[in-house]
Amino acid sequence: MAMHIGEVAARTDLSLRSLRHWEDVGLVVPSGRSEGGFRLYAEEDVERILFVRRMKPLGFTLDEMKAVMADLAALRDPGAGADDRARAGEHLADVQRDAAERRARLERQLAMADEFLGLLATELDAP
Repeated sequence: MAMHIGEVAARTDLSLRSLRHWEDVGLVVPSGRSEGGFRLYAEEDVERILFVRRMKPLGFTLDEMKAVMADLAALRDPGAGADDRARAGEHLADVQRDAAERRARLERQLAMADEFLGLLATELDAP
């Protein structure tokens, strides 16, 4: 079932602007257009959008996200050559390690934020 951009935005918790921008830069392109020119998204498009959305909090750039999506497509393409699939797998393994490091940094930042909130609570509770 084809979905319009508003439905996709609601399902993915993204703005219309983000979805349009991602299309403009070639990151995630809708599967089709209606006769009136409206974007039509398939369930596979939504899955790709959600995949990209999960990279955003880790600070990946649009170019990095595009590379990841291209590598995923190569891995999933039964017609892709063994060398292309191997290169894509190696790159995704590097991205996985990088994502783990980025997540660890975020955890440290969150711990500092929690510490700060605790200090403020202590100060506010002090007589």
